[in-house]
Amino acid sequence: MLYREAGQFKTTYQADQGIFPIAQDRYVVWAFLAVAFLVVPFFVNDYWTNAVLLPLLIYGMAALGLNILVGYCGQISLGTGGFMAVGAYASYKLMTSFPEMSMILVVLLSGGMTAAVGVAFGLPSLRIKGFYLAVATLAAQFFLVWLFNKVGWFYNYSATGQISAPERELFGFVLTGASAQTWVKYLFCLTFLTVSALVAKNLVRGRLGRNWMAIRDMDIAAELIGVRPLMTKLSAFAVSSFYIGMAGSLLFTIYLGAVEVGEVFGINVSFLVLFMVIIGGLGSIVGSFMGAAFLVLLPIFLKNFMVDGLGLMPVMAKHVEILLMGLLIIFFLIVEPHGLARLWQIAKEKLRLWPFPY
Repeated sequence: MLYREAGQFKTTYQADQGIFPIAQDRYVVWAFLAVAFLVVPFFVNDYWTNAVLLPLLIYGMAALGLNILVGYCGQISLGTGGFMAVGAYASYKLMTSFPEMSMILVVLLSGGMTAAVGVAFGLPSLRIKGFYLAVATLAAQFFLVWLFNKVGWFYNYSATGQISAPERELFGFVLTGASAQTWVKYLFCLTFLTVSALVAKNLVRGRLGRNWMAIRDMDIAAELIGVRPLMTKLSAFAVSSFYIGMAGSLLFTIYLGAVEVGEVFGINVSFLVLFMVIIGGLGSIVGSFMGAAFLVLLPIFLKNFMVDGLGLMPVMAKHVEILLMGLLIIFFLIVEPHGLARLWQIAKEKLRLWPFPY
């Protein structure tokens, strides 16, 4: 009885087509955002920020970007790690070349540069798709990692090949570097993710999003009704790469502070983000965040449980954690292939009919 739209009348088409047409959804979202922005910053410590919150927010951004390409447009990609590396190295070059540039502009420009690279590697999508497109994007992953390793200009000819984020301030607060405050970093990433999710939700509900889904469902039929395949696919690659590039920029500048491309942006990252999208639910904004939460929080829970609760050695616990994670992913994909977002949708449908039979 609590989750039902009875008595909620819409007087305009705009109100009826809102992102959250049911008032209860709006209340939950606003309450969640109020807690995230106004309560959590006062209680977070270094462990929760660095081990849980920042990885969750940054990988949620990357999963959101990949879901636009894979879930909404149906174009498979295995180059997420490479595109995140583009965003990270673009941030590094911008921060070292323009010391006075705002961090907000650095992240946005890094996303824009990654979008340009994503469009370049998305050009083959007009001729190939499926497994062959996956191989092409996998080649992009290895090529980009090789490029950032071998061309010294990208890491300013450092002897170690490692890049480090210079210290920067935003509105008088230290945002990057060793002296950055945890709650400042958290709020910065949370703000970017919130705005990005709102923009993505409106994109997929508009004309561009409908074109993406038409290409995903049947590209030949979509072309017959006037959808331009090349521009539609390239726009999906551009928007997806823009989000992934911002995630790479945040991962480098805010979370890690110093990275080496081969260790941080390898093929494992590409598969990790892809698993987030699949587990969370293809073609779902909230599913991207659910998948990111699942693959970020579950390993932490398993590690703490096995080491502190069962007394296993950390090395053994790591092996058991990898095994259990693989088994859980396989089990989950068999039980609910449409992801956590589908389970959430089913739960809401049952709440709307409760206590009547269904």
